[in-house]
Amino acid sequence: MKISILLLMVVAVQLAVCRQAGSADKQMDTTDVPTPPAGFETAVFAGGCFWCTESDFEKVDGVVQAIAGYTGGHEANPSYEQVSGGGTGYVESVKVIYDPRKISYQGLLDVFWRKIDPTDAGGQFVDRGRQYRSVIFYADENQRQLAENSSRALAASGIFANPIVTEILPLGTFYPAEEDHQRYSQKNPLRYNWYRSGSGRDAFLEKIWAGLPLEQRERGPLKERAEAASVKTGQSSAPDASAEPVRPLPDEETLRRQLTPMQYQVTQEGATEPAFDNAYWDNHEEGIYVDIVSGEPLFSSADKYDSGTGWPSFTKPLEPDALVEASDRTFFEARTEVRSRLADSHLGHVFKDGPPPTGLRYSINSDALRFIPRNELANQGYGKYLPLFGQGR
Repeated sequence: MKISILLLMVVAVQLAVCRQAGSADKQMDTTDVPTPPAGFETAVFAGGCFWCTESDFEKVDGVVQAIAGYTGGHEANPSYEQVSGGGTGYVESVKVIYDPRKISYQGLLDVFWRKIDPTDAGGQFVDRGRQYRSVIFYADENQRQLAENSSRALAASGIFANPIVTEILPLGTFYPAEEDHQRYSQKNPLRYNWYRSGSGRDAFLEKIWAGLPLEQRERGPLKERAEAASVKTGQSSAPDASAEPVRPLPDEETLRRQLTPMQYQVTQEGATEPAFDNAYWDNHEEGIYVDIVSGEPLFSSADKYDSGTGWPSFTKPLEPDALVEASDRTFFEARTEVRSRLADSHLGHVFKDGPPPTGLRYSINSDALRFIPRNELANQGYGKYLPLFGQGR
C-alpha cells in the first residue's frame, strides 16, 4: 500500500511540474514567432507535453528551430494555465522550422512517430486530457497527403497492436507559449530530465522501437541527388547521346510545375500512392515504362505481372544498371528501396517474393512512371526495344 501511495504521489508531482511551470509566465505575442528564412519550411506537431516534443525536434539535423505553443482552439492568445487546464480546444504543440534541403517533411513525420504513443487518444504518457493528445497539423494538401500515407504505413507495419488514433487536422493559428516554456530542456535540464524520466515516455519508446534505429533520409537538391546516384554506380550522370531520349534534369521549380502533386511526392519525397487507385497497376498493354522525370527506360511490359498488391509489379528492370538500390527504414521496417539511376527518382521497393525466373518483385509507383506503348516506341526514340515485342527497328 505504501508503494502504491508513493507512486501516486510521484505521478501527481510530475503533472504539477508540467502544468504549473508557466502559470505566471508572460504570454508571447504571435509576432514573436520568427518568419522562416527564405527556402525554409514549417511543420506543426502535437506529441503531449511540449517540453518533450520541442526537445526531440531540436536534436534533428536540418531543424533550425522548434517553438512550443498552442493550436487547435478558438479563443485568441490562450495562456498556459488555460490550455493545461483543459476545455479550450487547444493542444500543446510545437512549430518546427526546418531546411528541406537537409530533411524532408516525410523525415519529420518519421521522427514524430518514434517519439509518441500514436495509440493513445486520451493524452500522452503521464499527461492526460485532450490538450495532450497527439496530432499532426497540416498546412497544405501536400502535408495532408504525406501525413495520411505515413499514418497508414505505420498502421500496416504491425508495430502497434492497437489502432493508430493520432489525428491529422488542418492547421489554424499557432500561438507561441510563454517564454519560460521555450527551450525548456536547455534552460532547466535537471527539472526537465527528472520530469521526462518519470513520465514513462522513454521506457515506452525503447520497448516499442528496440532494434529499429531511426534512419532518416536526408536528400539534397535534385542535381546533388543525381550526382550521388552516379557515384554509387560508378557511371556518369550524363546520358549517352546515342542512347534513348533521356531528358535533362529540370530544376526543382520546373519540376514542381511539370509534375502533379502526387508525382512530385512520390519521386522527390518518397511517398507511396494508393494501391488499386493508380494509372498502371492493371495496365496490360505492350510497351515500356520510363522515369517520369528523366525519361530513362526502366521496365518492360514483358516482365510485368499481377502481384495482387495494387501497384505495378515487375520481375526485373529493363537494363541491368537502370536502378540504384538502398536500405530503407523510413516506414518502420527494413526494406530495399529502388531509385532511378540518372534522376534519382524514388520508384518503389524490391522484394524477394516474386515469381520465377528471378524470384523478385519490383513494386513500383505508377506516379514515378510514364508508359510508352509499343507502337510509339520508334516515334519517341525508344525503337531499340521493339525486338522485345517481336518487331524489328
